[in-house]
Amino acid sequence: MAKKVTVKKDVCIGCGLCTSTAPEVFAFGDDGLAEAVVAEVAADLEASADEAAASCPVSAIEVE
Repeated sequence: MAKKVTVKKDVCIGCGLCTSTAPEVFAFGDDGLAEAVVAEVAADLEASADEAAASCPVSAIEVE
């Protein structure tokens, strides 16, 4: 089963760590904050999505 990823916009500070760690999964929105660009994370991108979530300095990323 594919994992889903979300970014809590009210917590995100727009540091860019997730977009550099997993650019296939995250991008900056028009508001300057990160957002998921995929509905479900492909199996080959799960490790980078998990790494981005673990590295987020404000824990704004949820992977489930």
